[in-house]
Amino acid sequence: MEAAHVKRAFKYRFYPTDAQAAELSRTFGCVRKVYNMALAARTEAWVLRQERVNYNATSAMLTAWKKTEELAYLNDVSSVPLQQTLRHLQAAFTHFFAKRAKYPRFKSRKKSRKSAEYTTSAFRFRDGRLTLAKMAEPLGIVWSRALPEDAQPSTVTVSQDAAGRWYVSLLCEDPGIKPLADNGKAVGVDAGLDHLLTLSTGEKVSNPRHERRDRVRLAKAQRELSRKARGEGANRAKARRKVARIHARIADRRRDHLHKLTTRLVRENQTIVIKDLTVRNLLKNGRLARAISDAAWREFRSMLEYKAQWYGREVIAVDRWFPSSKLCSNCGTLQDKMPLSVRTWTCDCGVTHDRDVNAARNTLAAGLAVSACGAGVRPQRSTPGGQSATRQELLRREP
Repeated sequence: MEAAHVKRAFKYRFYPTDAQAAELSRTFGCVRKVYNMALAARTEAWVLRQERVNYNATSAMLTAWKKTEELAYLNDVSSVPLQQTLRHLQAAFTHFFAKRAKYPRFKSRKKSRKSAEYTTSAFRFRDGRLTLAKMAEPLGIVWSRALPEDAQPSTVTVSQDAAGRWYVSLLCEDPGIKPLADNGKAVGVDAGLDHLLTLSTGEKVSNPRHERRDRVRLAKAQRELSRKARGEGANRAKARRKVARIHARIADRRRDHLHKLTTRLVRENQTIVIKDLTVRNLLKNGRLARAISDAAWREFRSMLEYKAQWYGREVIAVDRWFPSSKLCSNCGTLQDKMPLSVRTWTCDCGVTHDRDVNAARNTLAAGLAVSACGAGVRPQRSTPGGQSATRQELLRREP
């Protein structure tokens, strides 16, 4: 992929005026209303008449809704975010029919993400000043980092998180993203809880445990929230925002750490081999679910894959059933049992293994071996085809 064609979202915090906040809040509400009405119309058409309603039909519905007295307020906000939410609904149905996602759900006023997307016809970006449709003044953006030179955003997404913070995301082409030179290096990665990552080089990356560090503050804030009467009271809203700010602080620190870690791995290695973990199933373990969520293995993999795609690196995912911990990386002997409590063990060949380092080395060897054969691994998720290897196939191969 050519660097000129790589689009990247640049996200910034901004502080709206009272008028801008009111306009954006109205827009969020209208976006949610249109999405829910279109979803209800499409669902009803299919259930009652087995009829599929597409984007063009819902767009015509939107025009008709605006002409009614009951929904005339939809004309008070920019029409572009309303059209964009219909496109998002169409994409959700496309993923559903392709069996890549579940059936679309209705947006909740309290729980759903508040956001609105503007295309080029609904905003003006000049000399570092961004002005949205229906607004007289530009947004007060804090430019925490520079946009690419001569950048012209193709879309702008405005959002507000549960902690009340306002963000604007600008989608631009980034010529600075270029494939890196092939350095021939490969590394195996074993994800864990005692250590967030263990590399086949023997290096261990400590687990910051961001949620645990703020657990006392979070528990106190949640207790205070639980004592507030349910409803729309100002005290409950204030307590809810306090809980949300703590969660946001945890998520921000976690995301920052993962960004630094994945960027380093991608820059230093041409090939990165990981295990194809099903985090959703692992979270069913009641004793470890909280720690696994805090480790954010799924977010780590997602970052690793898109950065590898940006910079011309390769991420290989070895089958989840590959017994990397029980296999001796020196002689290939498979142990019968390996409880989680065993952190070091000695093979019959006389080599003593650190459990996690051994697993990372086996993961690397298996990934490189089956990658050379063209089977037995699952490549990056964006790449079509290629089934995961069975346990028997992997065990038959030399580590």
